[in-house]
Amino acid sequence: MNKDKIYIVEDDETIVQLLMSHLSQNYHVKSVHNFRAVSQEIAEWQPDVVLMDISLPYFNGFYWTTEIRKTMTMPIIFISSSDDEMNAVMAMNMGGDDFIAKPFSLPLLDAKIAAFLRRIQQFTQINHLILEGYQLNMDGRFSYQDKHIQLSPTETKILTTLMQQQGQVVSKEKLLEQLWENEEFIDQNTLNVNMTRLRKKVSELRFDRIHTIRGVGYIVQ
Repeated sequence: MNKDKIYIVEDDETIVQLLMSHLSQNYHVKSVHNFRAVSQEIAEWQPDVVLMDISLPYFNGFYWTTEIRKTMTMPIIFISSSDDEMNAVMAMNMGGDDFIAKPFSLPLLDAKIAAFLRRIQQFTQINHLILEGYQLNMDGRFSYQDKHIQLSPTETKILTTLMQQQGQVVSKEKLLEQLWENEEFIDQNTLNVNMTRLRKKVSELRFDRIHTIRGVGYIVQ
């Protein structure tokens, strides 16, 4: 069986070696070679998950995440020495899917990577969903007529879950369960950030069907 591929974007060689040694037990792992060509290296290797530091030579992790998101949808987990909430929010807004502050727990990182890989496998079994002319492909392409936008993996999972249960209220707890499988590893604030970003993106196609049911969850109708 082919191993899933993890790509590390980190300039601290000690951390790189730690991650390489640990993750290579279960995954095929590579780290960045040219910090001026991060997105190009990722496009060529097509990893299943990217681990992204914020402070990097030449361009920071926010910049590279924006570049990656122009053409690619694999999950991006930010690993930063700063646990500042604004950095976490910025990471999510730039297209990241999760955030871990250094020093981090390797078991926690393992759990997050495994959850993302399970989500990828689960959702790729569905080809696409259609709602009154709007089509959502599982590669994150959301289209209406001749226009389309690209969603991140987390945004895709949220919209998939809501569209699959069109007309039904989906609780925040259910979304967290679908997305991260274990609420211990994520909080509702992160879900709220992703939901805000999703609504902003789909509004470009005039998709205004995501409604908040205060104190309960969300509904697409």
